[in-house]
Amino acid sequence: MGNSDSKLNFRKAVIQLTTKTQPVEASEDVFWDQFWTDVNLTAQDMFALVPAAEIRAVREESPSNLATLCYKAVERLVLNADSGCVCERDRQTVLSCIRLLTRILPYIFEDPDWRGFFWSTVPKVGKTDESDDECTRPLAESLLTAISDLLFCPDFTVESHGRTSDGPSDIQSIDSCEFIWEAGVGFAQSPPLNHTHDSSRAELLKLLLTCFSEEMYQSPSDTHTPNPWVSFFCSRENRHALPLFTSLLNVVCAYDPVGYGIPYNHLMFSDQRGMLAELALQTLIVSLEQELVDHSNTSPNPSTNTDTCSADYNKNTAAEGCQVTRLTNVCRIDFHFILRGISRLLNNPLLQTYLPHSCKKIQFHQELLVLFWKLCDLNKKFLFYVLKSSDVLDILVPILFYLNDARTNQSRVGLVHICVFILLLLSGERNFGVRLNKPYSVRVPMDISVFAGTHADLLIVVFHKIITSGHQRLQPLYDCLLTIIVNVSPYLKSLSMVAANKLLHLLEVFSSPWFLFCSPVNHHLVFFLLEVFNNIIQYQFDGNFNLVYGIIRKRNLFHQLANLPTDVSSIQKALQRKRRSNTPYKTTPVQTGTLNASLKAMPRIDKLTETSQVSEDGTTLSLQQKVQHRLMTLTFNLQYFILVISIQKRLSSSSDWAPTPDWVLSWKSKLPLQTIMRLLQVLVPQVEKICIDKGLTDESEILKFLQHGTLVGLLPVPHPILIRKYQANEGTALWFRTYMWGIIYLRNEDPPVWYETDVKLFEIQRI
Repeated sequence: MGNSDSKLNFRKAVIQLTTKTQPVEASEDVFWDQFWTDVNLTAQDMFALVPAAEIRAVREESPSNLATLCYKAVERLVLNADSGCVCERDRQTVLSCIRLLTRILPYIFEDPDWRGFFWSTVPKVGKTDESDDECTRPLAESLLTAISDLLFCPDFTVESHGRTSDGPSDIQSIDSCEFIWEAGVGFAQSPPLNHTHDSSRAELLKLLLTCFSEEMYQSPSDTHTPNPWVSFFCSRENRHALPLFTSLLNVVCAYDPVGYGIPYNHLMFSDQRGMLAELALQTLIVSLEQELVDHSNTSPNPSTNTDTCSADYNKNTAAEGCQVTRLTNVCRIDFHFILRGISRLLNNPLLQTYLPHSCKKIQFHQELLVLFWKLCDLNKKFLFYVLKSSDVLDILVPILFYLNDARTNQSRVGLVHICVFILLLLSGERNFGVRLNKPYSVRVPMDISVFAGTHADLLIVVFHKIITSGHQRLQPLYDCLLTIIVNVSPYLKSLSMVAANKLLHLLEVFSSPWFLFCSPVNHHLVFFLLEVFNNIIQYQFDGNFNLVYGIIRKRNLFHQLANLPTDVSSIQKALQRKRRSNTPYKTTPVQTGTLNASLKAMPRIDKLTETSQVSEDGTTLSLQQKVQHRLMTLTFNLQYFILVISIQKRLSSSSDWAPTPDWVLSWKSKLPLQTIMRLLQVLVPQVEKICIDKGLTDESEILKFLQHGTLVGLLPVPHPILIRKYQANEGTALWFRTYMWGIIYLRNEDPPVWYETDVKLFEIQRI
């Protein structure tokens, strides 16, 4: 009954607020206290009892009342934070204010006329001394300071250490570094687990994320400026910034969803620490976004950069730069703890047990990938630590798992993009390619070809699977996928036969005349693959007899490339074969609940070729397709959310473009075929002679011959190793920011903080 009465009284207060036509003075505490004093409502109750339509009605018809409500709620938070929440009633009042502000703030942000409200100067709440030089301050700063204080409030969010409260000055004298939430970076003690404290922390972090979310209501075309909420929260003016950042990082990296390993324990007990870890992770990545904004604004360069690799591998280790503030530098204290925590959580969904669903699987792997990306991109010392040992493979395997798992679902295109971007960043460093030579022995559940080989083989097999059977919206990533392989190719000591055949199959597809002639950029894919073969032949010939054997078997591919026709008649003939085709293949089926593809139908790549040579029978469609340039689409369903992200299509074809002989000659003359042709010139006669002399029909004998062969002094002078490194730019910074907020939007659905609000950063669609 008590809870029902509380709901009824609160609902009456909301109705009073929405029906009052005259402003209610801030001094009328009896009226305003109805919203938080003696109110015992859950966050879900608060969202149900304060409808969106009524918030907007008050905002439009009684703006002064809404402004006073926000001011009074912040004032009450500040007063209770200053007093230290010494009693249970104060704590419940704080929770009510937190939930009410979490409900209201998005509707403040969605209206441009209200955008500066929280940054307007108001009397400094909680202060009565008029001699104070800072008698006024922005309401936002008061709110953020109160949240920070409450996150280290004894007996509310942290253990009191046996101390008794001495009054209002007690909370100000607390050294929050002594109250870090979890052991790990910069803190050795592991405080006892307290579910009540974790729940209070989670409520405060959700309000903090809501404060940060103001940029969700700005158009992506607007010039991005630093988020003032994040800037103040991470500044020196917030004395809790560093211990709070440390607490968030430690909670995330120390979280163990498996616990003591009791089967189905997650179904029997609520996991407050899991909810806290997820919100802590989201707060972390938003806080670090501020530094990525500063970092990216200094670089107008494209997303990849070509550098000549040298022996001085560590010459860029000093690239920390002035953009990396004390928040990211704290990570240098214990890289091992951070890396092991992230890799353990990323591998959690891959765990296989004898009892189905007996182990809890985390759902925040996308946020983990964003955190890993930010740490590597902002702190080069962390990146080099990741790459200096085989621990990087503990990150690689789950990334490849997510890539393979998401390749056919267009609602998970954003996940594929973040995984590819991470691998592109890692592949820009020599050590990553070296680490890929470690044998791959731990099997994870992936529907890929069975092979015995290294992590490099796994990477190539998964990339081949993405290209040949992935969703059409992944076509813009073909360049990135092949760039990653190019970057690591000089260091791959021994490819398996399976991986070698996958690479040759891609060349077979991309070198067919119709494919080369149907787009002005498709030939770039052939250049990438030829560079892969050249790197391996020039720098790792001895151990790559499987690839050499494959090149010999598929030598017609290279001869056809060298003799590619350039006359008008041949070009038109190749294209007309496709136009006459009347048996188009259907695209990969779209999964239920997702958006329809914005591309025309195209054949699966595994249908474009035969097993032995390039198909020229004219039974496939061209890749002349267009893409609608949408940055992000969010699809809402009553049961679940779907996130679909697309970036500007690189492999696009212009409707009025047509291949010409001069155009074909311009790039055909630059095809790097010399090394491969020299290899074929030397080895093909030798292999044919052995086969004739010994009557060989078993390829194992040929492989044994190639394994002990050499081309020393017979090949052209080795070319320099070119590494294409990722470089941040305005476009990728916008993509990451949009993707990050899209994930946070989708993941916070209980209660749905931003649902029904007018988000501008991305589009919302309901089905």
